[in-house]
Amino acid sequence: MPIHVRLDRLLLERRMSLTELADRVGVTIANLSILKTGKARAVRFSTLAALCRELQCQPGDLMTFEPGPADDGEDQDGDG
Repeated sequence: MPIHVRLDRLLLERRMSLTELADRVGVTIANLSILKTGKARAVRFSTLAALCRELQCQPGDLMTFEPGPADDGEDQDGDG
């Protein structure tokens, strides 16, 4: 997946635990862990907005796009 989540770095910089962020954002620690490890397949805009609010960052601070070979079976143009 060419999208990389930099949640670890932001948490470290803000001296905040995953548990504290989960409480502030209103999502489970398990769901934040899935996002943090890059295993999430989607993120709701409301969750992204809450993460940015609590981490005082922009979406681009939280996620980066690094082009590379596509994952096997992944649709390149998104139209099915």
